[in-house]
Amino acid sequence: MRTLLAILCLLFLFPSCKTPEARRPVSIKSGSFIDESINRNKQLAAREESRIQKIIDKDTANSYITSEGGFWYFYNVKDTLSTRTPKFGDIVNFNYNVKDLNGNIIYTEKELDTITYYIDKEELFLGLREGLKLMKAGETATFLFPSYQAYGYYGDDNKIGTNIPLRTTVTLHKITKESTTEN
Repeated sequence: MRTLLAILCLLFLFPSCKTPEARRPVSIKSGSFIDESINRNKQLAAREESRIQKIIDKDTANSYITSEGGFWYFYNVKDTLSTRTPKFGDIVNFNYNVKDLNGNIIYTEKELDTITYYIDKEELFLGLREGLKLMKAGETATFLFPSYQAYGYYGDDNKIGTNIPLRTTVTLHKITKESTTEN
């Protein structure tokens, strides 16, 4: 009986001495999807920037400025005396409209009403957030945003669709310095 028990123990222990083997993936994925996505986005950006450049070339009445953020703008009304632009946390009051690059109105100033915005503390699409920081109180500027500076791939879930470059005219009414409390 003891020999039978010893043999059974050896039979159970012997297979357990085998080293574990790594499981192989069912399918192997490469980075090709990401690479293709990057290439598509680069091509889209190049097409949009080319389209914006054509608009700028045709518009000889205005002098466009290229921003560091990747959009273009010109001043409809410029303040040459003031030097104060909004900084982080400042409160600005402004109106703006939104058009596509062909000039078709998407949102009017009336629809959007006057906006009170805390610089970099609230949600606003990237290009407009950066554009406001370039303006002074009393100025009006027109911005041309490629889609990656506007609402991008997702749009605004309302009137602005996927990858739509925008033209926006903004009037900055007032800049209120961020209040600081001292103890």
